[in-house]
Amino acid sequence: MRRTPSVAGQFYHGTATKLSQQVEQCINRNLVKEHAIGILSPHAGFIYSGPVAGEVYSTIEFPKTFVLIGPNHTGLGAKISMMASGEWEIPTGVFSIDEKLSRKIAANVPIVSKDTQAHIFEHSLEVQLPFIAHFSKEPKIVPIVIMSASLEECRLLGDGIAKSIKEVNYETVIVASSDMSHYVPDDVARHRDKKAIDMIKSLNPEGLYEVVTRERISMCGYLPATVMLFAAKALGAIEARLIKYSTSGEVSGDYDHVVGYAGMIVK
Repeated sequence: MRRTPSVAGQFYHGTATKLSQQVEQCINRNLVKEHAIGILSPHAGFIYSGPVAGEVYSTIEFPKTFVLIGPNHTGLGAKISMMASGEWEIPTGVFSIDEKLSRKIAANVPIVSKDTQAHIFEHSLEVQLPFIAHFSKEPKIVPIVIMSASLEECRLLGDGIAKSIKEVNYETVIVASSDMSHYVPDDVARHRDKKAIDMIKSLNPEGLYEVVTRERISMCGYLPATVMLFAAKALGAIEARLIKYSTSGEVSGDYDHVVGYAGMIVK
């Protein structure tokens, strides 16, 4: 099946021309491309989080396949859902699902369900694609969304994704799609988000899971980020760094109720 856009015209411009211009304004052409194992990228409306996402995608060398892991905001479909075949369409391109890699993941990770329902209306992965398409329409994708997962399930999924990537043996980047703190004052968001960012910087998936749950940090994609860290470590990651951080207050002028956005690279 082909998944058509769910949030075109809402989170980002709905026509190819306007979307290309919108993404162009968010990217940085002056950066040296780096090899990445994983990245953290936000998924809000481009007016708010686009410059953070754009900076991250501007930083990395593009792989054969992106494994896209996001939170399930809709409550539809399986608890851990992978769309294992088909295509995803956005105004600026069509991406094929990497069925070779999705088959490996399904075989290596029994807790993953092959499911399309969870993906039809979910925006967290869709909003990554315009940035990918701007640099290259060649990569394939493997879309995974998580409704809920224990720390052990995050470990199983991360290790299974890493094992699958090793088995196919071609360049793959794992994208954890997440916004940071939601609807808190700007200073609170920055203070709380730093705790989560520091755990990612120290390549500590257990610490990230624990600090987000203990401190009640409203980071919607902490499970995808935890999975990405487990996978990246299994693939030999040795460092992570913050590329860009901002809050919605910088755009809206409302510093009393902000959402935080962090862009990070793991390599």
